Amino acid sequence: MEQQKLNPTLVYVLAILGLLCCCMGGFGFILAGIAFFIAHSKLNAAKLNPENYEAGSIKAMNTAKTVALIILIINILYLIYTIYQISTVGWDQIMEQSREMMEQYQN
Repeated sequence: MEQQKLNPTLVYVLAILGLLCCCMGGFGFILAGIAFFIAHSKLNAAKLNPENYEAGSIKAMNTAKTVALIILIINILYLIYTIYQISTVGWDQIMEQSREMMEQYQN
């Protein structure tokens, strides 16, 4: 019986898109969470039948799971920071600071 390969490409793509979405108030945790869930479920399937999967692909999926977890943690921390900033400073003040930064960048 031929051994199967775990393909971590989807996990990497979702995790990197989650990192890019971190700049949108930390809402990239959705994509990073999906990536982590996919990697975790595929690794659980590989743990049940390790002889059916290549050792190299299991290592690659484990690395992808670690990347997804790190990006998930970054997004959750940034989301908490955004919620804290909105609750203490206020949305109007944040938008005013953003507008001033854009004007400085354009000049």
